[in-house]
Amino acid sequence: MHPKLAEDLNSLADLLDVTSKVASEALAGLAERAAAVPPVAVAPAALPAEGAGARGALEEFSQRWEAGFAAGAGPRYLGFVTGGATPAALAGDWLTAAYDQNPASGMDSSAQDLERETVGWLAELFALGPEFSGAFVTGATMSTVTGLAIAREWLGEQAGVNVSEEGAAALGPVTVLSGSPHSSVLKALSFLGMGRSALLKVPVLPGREAVDVERLAEVLETLDGPAVVVANAGTVNTVDFDDLRAIAALKQRYDFWLHVDAAFGGFAALTPEHAAPTAGLDQADSVVVDLHKWLNVPYDSAVQFTRRRDLQLRVFANNAAYLGEIGATPDFLHLTPENSRRLRALPAWFSLVAYGRAGHREIVERCVALARDLGARIDGSPRWHLLAPVRLNVVCFTPAGEATQERIDALVQAIAEDGTTFLTPTVYDGRPALRAAFSNWRTTPADVDRIFAALERVAGG
Repeated sequence: MHPKLAEDLNSLADLLDVTSKVASEALAGLAERAAAVPPVAVAPAALPAEGAGARGALEEFSQRWEAGFAAGAGPRYLGFVTGGATPAALAGDWLTAAYDQNPASGMDSSAQDLERETVGWLAELFALGPEFSGAFVTGATMSTVTGLAIAREWLGEQAGVNVSEEGAAALGPVTVLSGSPHSSVLKALSFLGMGRSALLKVPVLPGREAVDVERLAEVLETLDGPAVVVANAGTVNTVDFDDLRAIAALKQRYDFWLHVDAAFGGFAALTPEHAAPTAGLDQADSVVVDLHKWLNVPYDSAVQFTRRRDLQLRVFANNAAYLGEIGATPDFLHLTPENSRRLRALPAWFSLVAYGRAGHREIVERCVALARDLGARIDGSPRWHLLAPVRLNVVCFTPAGEATQERIDALVQAIAEDGTTFLTPTVYDGRPALRAAFSNWRTTPADVDRIFAALERVAGG
């Protein structure tokens, strides 16, 4: 054994204690750490020849890289849609690495059964019935890829084509309809060989990002064959919801696969006050939910659901002698693009066991309340203009006066350099804008005070 490996093995307990202290200090300082750290060029070092051991690696990380890490897990990071990691989820994530299970197969451990239990809990959380099965994937994009891959197979089934055997070319051109599709839908269509041009945008309701269901029906009426409809349970800019029940009802007249992007909006189902727009989610054929958003588990973690596991198996089945037979309950390597996969279910399992439905409902309710608080402050400020109602946890706004892309880019940079908070840019209804997404379990009203003060400070020049 290499001497440094032997040394680290012999002092593993002490090494983990030291690492735990480093992690604890980093977490303890999240409240005051800069929410964003504008990158500074770091000269790449040479590949170590012999190695410095784990303690040496810790020291070099602290000296060269640690200061450049932002408080992305902190309470005032409002960029993208990013949660943190609850204490229980963090504990589960550490144990995921420590046990280092391979949950792709059920031949050597019960890790797959834990994942199945967790998927079942999540389906219950989002009011999806027993006809849905699911699996963990890396994020909303891969969940979308998985769901649309199953949709592609369904299109083949309608046309009498086995796409998984004959290829996407045998299927020919397809039609995918959506009002306000997330960019990951286009990425998935490209990846799956259906092509970005397959996406046809349907008009949305006036002043909304929700699809006009009547116009959707009109488009479906013109089609010669089946299609895929991508609906939103929470758009990325304003958390607008398509009328899922009305869209599902169109299936009585038209033949289509209903794929619902509920990446973070689906969590509205946890709270009675905000659950109404999620009605009809259980009528979908495939569903996307991103867990490193509002479930507050570490990156990367998401789940995909479908009611057609048979088609999912046809797409992703991996037949090899060393993998054994595909049984009535397929191993997860037969259900997602990955063979090698981390036990992402364990952090989610820990957080669900630790805080239950009630604890995660409280996170959702608090984030919504804080977003509405910030929205009200922005609406009352002469320096800013609120672009849309705060429907759930995202505040979409722009500076008063003319908001060019250059001005927005300058504000994003100024906010990052200030360090109090971090926001990402967007374009809403043709207008360059900013968006603040509240998803972190740590965020409190005091953080909103600091966030708004920073925005006013930056806007004032």
